[in-house]
Amino acid sequence: MDEVMMQHAEVASRDRSGPLDVMVTGLPSDAHTWNLVFIQLLIEDLGHHVVNLGPCIPRDEIIESCGKFQPDLLVVSSVNGHGFQDAEDLIRTIRSRWELTGLPAVIGGKLGVRGAEGRAGSGRRLIEAGFNAVFEEDQGLGAFEEFIAALAANRGPAASAGPPAQEAVVPPFAPAVQLEEAAR
Repeated sequence: MDEVMMQHAEVASRDRSGPLDVMVTGLPSDAHTWNLVFIQLLIEDLGHHVVNLGPCIPRDEIIESCGKFQPDLLVVSSVNGHGFQDAEDLIRTIRSRWELTGLPAVIGGKLGVRGAEGRAGSGRRLIEAGFNAVFEEDQGLGAFEEFIAALAANRGPAASAGPPAQEAVVPPFAPAVQLEEAAR
């Protein structure tokens, strides 16, 4: 019988206060770069640190990088319209890994080619698969920025220092219904 070899990700203990450590990535089928650079600059302008994996990243490389770097947030961006297929498989695999089950993960951009009528179903399926939030191409950046602000406010020792943080419109890990309502 073949012996199964497993290598556990090294989890570095680090301070979970201060700016978020965010990993930004494209999907295997998406060669676009401009969206990833834009998201990186936006997140850095919000005061957080970014590791940008780039476009056309294989699923296993994204998962390995998440295990190695232990980011506070995974941001997946797609603009080619085929993100839904790659993203659903990616997040199901991430959620199956014990060391990544609690990793907040969001996706945004053009995720499908079926138009407005297909968006609600695709977004709901991505939430059910394990994404914490889905930001559609026509939503604007406000809900995404609010998500990041809420995640940063609700973490570690820095969140408890000083006056209590105000509740954000889009709390981390909000059900899809709350996210849709917040976007209106």
